[in-house]
Amino acid sequence: MPWQQMVADVANELLPDGTPAFREVIVTVPRQSGKTTLTLSQSVERCTMRDRPQHVAYTAQTGSDARKKLLNDQVPILEASPLGKQVRRVARANDNAGVVFKNGSRIDVLASNASAGHGRVLDLGHVDEAFDDIDDRREQAMLPAMITKPDAQLWVVSTQGTDASVYLNRKIELGRAAALEGRTSGICFFEWGVPDDADIHDPASWWLGMPALGHTQSIEAISHAKQTMTEGEFRRAFGNQRTRSNERAIPEMTWRVACRSDVAPTGRLSFAVDVAPDRDWASIAAAAGGVVELVDHRPGVGWVEQRLAQLVADHGGAVVLEATSPAGALVPGLRSKGVQVRELSAAEVTRACGTFYDDVADGRVQIRIGPFHEYLETAVAAVAKQPVGDTWRWGRKRLDPITPLMVVTLAHASPAKSKTMHTRGARR
Repeated sequence: MPWQQMVADVANELLPDGTPAFREVIVTVPRQSGKTTLTLSQSVERCTMRDRPQHVAYTAQTGSDARKKLLNDQVPILEASPLGKQVRRVARANDNAGVVFKNGSRIDVLASNASAGHGRVLDLGHVDEAFDDIDDRREQAMLPAMITKPDAQLWVVSTQGTDASVYLNRKIELGRAAALEGRTSGICFFEWGVPDDADIHDPASWWLGMPALGHTQSIEAISHAKQTMTEGEFRRAFGNQRTRSNERAIPEMTWRVACRSDVAPTGRLSFAVDVAPDRDWASIAAAAGGVVELVDHRPGVGWVEQRLAQLVADHGGAVVLEATSPAGALVPGLRSKGVQVRELSAAEVTRACGTFYDDVADGRVQIRIGPFHEYLETAVAAVAKQPVGDTWRWGRKRLDPITPLMVVTLAHASPAKSKTMHTRGARR
């Protein structure tokens, strides 16, 4: 399609010395506009039309998502094309998925964490579906691996997200600034979307920002999508407009009322701990007397047992966690340190999420604005409700840092007898 050709032509411009003019390419378009074909074409060009073997890394929201997108969406297109003859083999193992070409080039799926690129040297990196990222861990995994390659490129491709899409929103602002300054090297930026001041309900507006309309998309199909989607999701998915925080799982104004700096957990104290699915982050919260606080949030898990043991030694109380979550691995170590641990079932965690939501909405719980509160704010803005039968719980996404929200939820639902706790000056 014309928009894909424009991106390919401009993004691959060369400087007089033969190196790419643009080290970074940022592309944001509506959903189902052809991002997969563009991404695959760029990868295959690298792997088949260079004078030395190329190493391409492909990432998506999670390692599992990246594997499915590469193997289920991209590989069939490649194998059905004339360039399929250049493929030596397709690796499908969960921890080693990728495409190996006869000339030694390869496209590998990279896990979505900051350490995934360690020990690698990359020529091209793809950050696909960047709207799901709240930090730059995928970029951190790839950029250092490209530093010795003068012709390396990082491609960031995504539909717009929400105000919680911290990484993508920053990239879009950088790209817009580069475009307005007229830069011809460094950052290359492309954006298609229905203007914010246009009538999203008028099909005439759709032609302004849907580059696949009239090619692979029709007015009829877009009209049907509009009838079945909420306005906010339609604006984001097909208008490529950033949606607002009033569509958050916990409404912004409701959350603001609950957050205060003049309260603290006192009385019957309970601690909670949660660990991210990729074990890159862990969080600890305390709750008592209708007040909860995120008291610690740091990378990794090696610090958690000692920190919890010290908190319990100083303040008394017990620790609650979800038994089947990554935090469950902490139980033996905590108990060996004399810490009382209560393990919650998945059903109990689901009830705790509903209870916390209701208590925030009804003013029965207050959230102390402490030293780590910014991480809780990010979690609340990013979280989505995950359906569980006829109810729901906080959805766990690998790149969504919901551990701060999960720990205050669990701590609030599981009070234990303890002394008053004062957390000013809590150590990082």
